[in-house]
Amino acid sequence: MPQALKVRHDTSAPGRGGVSEDPGCAHRGCVPSRPERVVTVANGVTMARTAGCLAAVTLSISTSQPWLLFLGLAIHCVGDTADGIVARWRDEETRAGAVLDIVSDRLCIAVYYVSYGHLQHDMLLPIALFLFQFMVLDAHLSLAFLNWPLRSLNYFYLVDRGLYAWNWSTPGKAFNSGALIVVMLTTRSPAACTALVLAITIVKVASLIRLHRDGVPAPAGCAASNAS
Repeated sequence: MPQALKVRHDTSAPGRGGVSEDPGCAHRGCVPSRPERVVTVANGVTMARTAGCLAAVTLSISTSQPWLLFLGLAIHCVGDTADGIVARWRDEETRAGAVLDIVSDRLCIAVYYVSYGHLQHDMLLPIALFLFQFMVLDAHLSLAFLNWPLRSLNYFYLVDRGLYAWNWSTPGKAFNSGALIVVMLTTRSPAACTALVLAITIVKVASLIRLHRDGVPAPAGCAASNAS
């Protein structure tokens, strides 16, 4: 496992890799000492853009209007950028919000691709492969940030710069999430799209191997001891 990951293991709070925050930590991306708020403007933006995307795609299916499908995709893309900006600007980055964002992304992307595949049957193979890696491999990889005292996976560079660069840096996100849409709409080539998805899948498998090579930390303590 990369040295950065070992350092985070060794410097976590009681217990190997525990998720308790370090009171003296100055990293913006680490869990703050104050309780997290769930009802925030940023989470509201996430919910609104998810509902808007789902509504547009549903209308596209019911009315057979493809432009509504792309409107739903646009709502997702703009909203996904906006909720992150709002969260950082208002200091509302929370672990609960990060999980909500990850789950919402998968709902929006899944309904878009399933609907697009219904319109373009020749794209069903690359779409199926993409959804497997995005809904299963990438979801597992993304939610792994919960094993460390991080606010979100956007700060995973504090744990492992390589994994962050491959998956959640700006170029990483563009390759993993945006490239297929661009190739699909510009080339309309199932072969090119399939090749791209296989390349993305290789990155995800390599990332999972790197992540789990030495194991991930487990939260320390007993949850029942804090039950009300």
